Amino acid sequence: MTNSHEQTGDKKYAILAAGLTKCFGGLTAVDNLNLQIGFGEIFGLLGPNGAGKSTTIKMLTTLLEPGSGIAQVAGMDIVKEAAGVRTQIGYVPQMLSADGALTGYENMMLSAKLYGMEAADRKNRIAETLQFMGISEFAHKLVKTYSGGMIRRLELAQAMIHRPQVLFLDEPTIGLDPVARRTVWDRLLNLKNQNNLTILMTTHDMEEADQLCDEIAILFQGKMSAAGTPLALKSAVGANAGMEEVFIHFSGGIITEGGNYRDVRDRRRTASRLG
Repeated sequence: MTNSHEQTGDKKYAILAAGLTKCFGGLTAVDNLNLQIGFGEIFGLLGPNGAGKSTTIKMLTTLLEPGSGIAQVAGMDIVKEAAGVRTQIGYVPQMLSADGALTGYENMMLSAKLYGMEAADRKNRIAETLQFMGISEFAHKLVKTYSGGMIRRLELAQAMIHRPQVLFLDEPTIGLDPVARRTVWDRLLNLKNQNNLTILMTTHDMEEADQLCDEIAILFQGKMSAAGTPLALKSAVGANAGMEEVFIHFSGGIITEGGNYRDVRDRRRTASRLG
């Protein structure tokens, strides 16, 4: 896959947020959040359940309007230019987004149409994207017959069909076994390296954060409690500290969290309810 989008002129950051805040009644879910994420980075958003990670992603993907503060994604304001932002992003939520009653190809065609792709481009782009994700041979099989790892790769393919500049992933490997998880990691690194793609992801998997992320921010009770490279954060906590110690030190939390279509669906539903 190749990406026709390139950093130009005043586009210094793929994601820029200043004072981003969102309240639900008396609860402040995200409190004065500042982010500066460069093009071509994988940025990890960590924190215990309820820390504000999913709310942050929903604001940056224009699904929720901020209560206050400003943010830009791919150089566009998430409120004033929400429609433009949507053309330049891909989003894979925690909840299962692929339709198990359709084939992989049919899911891809639906995504291509929803993103407004020209009919003449759809077939070749679908084939190219499925091949890149390593699931071409399963294109015409029902998604309900896929393994968890295959479903996640299909969802990534759906999110990448229009070649976005920024990809948002909410718990990208939740519910996957170790082999499937590492396959998804490989695909994400390839996407970043081959397309200069910016990826913002949430995860409870500390090995995943350590292996994939160029930078990390840790949220706690809606506020950013720490930010930096995995190496810098581990060094700040102490000699021989791992990401688990970093997480607990800066969030006061305990790390909590792999399968067929039904397993993946049920686990993601549980994760979504927990926030």
